[in-house]
Amino acid sequence: MKRLSTGVLGALMIASLGLNAVAAPLGHVSHGKLGNHAIAQTTPMPQASASAMPEATATPGMSAPSSSGDMNNAPPANFGSPPSGQIPILFNDHHVYTKPDTLKQGRVLAALVRGGTVLIPLRSMFEQMGATVSYNPSSKTVDVTKPGADVKVTVGKPEVIINGESRPLDVAPEMYQGSVLVPVRVISEGMGAYVQWVPDKRLVVVRYNPATPPPPPITPAPAESATPAPAPAPAATPYQDKFIVGDYIINPKVYNEFSPGNQGKRNNYAVRAGLEFNLFNLPWMLEGDYRSFEYPHNQNAATPTTAGPYPCFNPGDQGCVTTIGQTGQTFVPGFTVREHDFDGRFGLKVADPHIYVGVGYLYKDGNYGYPRIRGFGFGAEKLPDLNQAFSIYGSVWYYPNVKGDFTDPGTGLGYNLAYRILKYQIGGTLDLGKSPVFLDFGFLGDRANNKSNAPSDYTHTGPYVGLGIHF
Repeated sequence: MKRLSTGVLGALMIASLGLNAVAAPLGHVSHGKLGNHAIAQTTPMPQASASAMPEATATPGMSAPSSSGDMNNAPPANFGSPPSGQIPILFNDHHVYTKPDTLKQGRVLAALVRGGTVLIPLRSMFEQMGATVSYNPSSKTVDVTKPGADVKVTVGKPEVIINGESRPLDVAPEMYQGSVLVPVRVISEGMGAYVQWVPDKRLVVVRYNPATPPPPPITPAPAESATPAPAPAPAATPYQDKFIVGDYIINPKVYNEFSPGNQGKRNNYAVRAGLEFNLFNLPWMLEGDYRSFEYPHNQNAATPTTAGPYPCFNPGDQGCVTTIGQTGQTFVPGFTVREHDFDGRFGLKVADPHIYVGVGYLYKDGNYGYPRIRGFGFGAEKLPDLNQAFSIYGSVWYYPNVKGDFTDPGTGLGYNLAYRILKYQIGGTLDLGKSPVFLDFGFLGDRANNKSNAPSDYTHTGPYVGLGIHF
């Protein structure tokens, strides 16, 4: 029984010592410690020889004997192989170890405990957070930089400088087996990480979600360096003719009851004027054409001496003229025939350049005792392009019923004299330098067919040349 009692007492003493080795007594701890959840050991302490692990330093977090009894004055601890007091760190669901990952006793260095404070490997932890770690061996200072954060610690100095602000530490950073260990609060305060001790898992959990940098401002795509398209030039107003021209008709040939093809010698000319304009948003033209002919009526027979209507003694002679109504012939002494006509034209453009269709009104008169005849018609015309150095033009106008009333002075009978008249012209213009004057030339004519009571059909034809002015 005495031996049994002695054995039980020895077991209780060993158990008491073992509990002190498992958990370092922790009271109230300052900010940055794990508080009452700070566990110094994660596995039972293995037996270690005095040469491999001095008793005074075998377990971190425990008091160690020294000449002064003060742990702070003791020489630096020589832990030898990593002690079983290391605490695993789970960083964003992955275990953290020191670098290089040297496996010793089935474990690699993760964290240590000093006086209830967890110390973690600085470089491994910060680099996993995307920071850059630099170490100055002469000053034993570690500088951790990351956009928005700058952390400085010095081995053996219980101070951390975060973004230029100095803050005290309960436990100074230390060098352990070539790795700088810092209190875990350096991680939480310097990088804004979330740190928690999980007692049932016997590990330290670190969560770090770096702030998502704001997306860079969307830089608008640089505008193409191509020169901006010039503003569209205002639509050029189409050129519109405004002109007046006078032409000399060269030796026109005339066929009618007074002339079997005689040629005019003097006072044969034409005057023409034209104007293009817009009305009701449509292009129109207005034109006037005047022609004057002078030619001889010849007589071959002797002049009759009897009064009154002269009988025609020699039918077929030029002096014998068919009467209106074609009732017979009468003798007409020789004289110079003068006649003229004028027609006004109003047209709508139907095509470029300057092509019109329209209506016209014709007036015709002479010095041989016939009535004035007039009538409406229609036609098509291409005006000249007087903004060009050279251009051509032409016209065809048809008057189906040009008429007038006539009373025969000899018989007193009345007649309606009517013709179907076609007038035509084709010509060209040539610009004379920079002046508004231009040369005009071409060929013109007309043809009249008897519609009622006309003595005969007639034609006037001839070339012409002249000058014009455009405005």
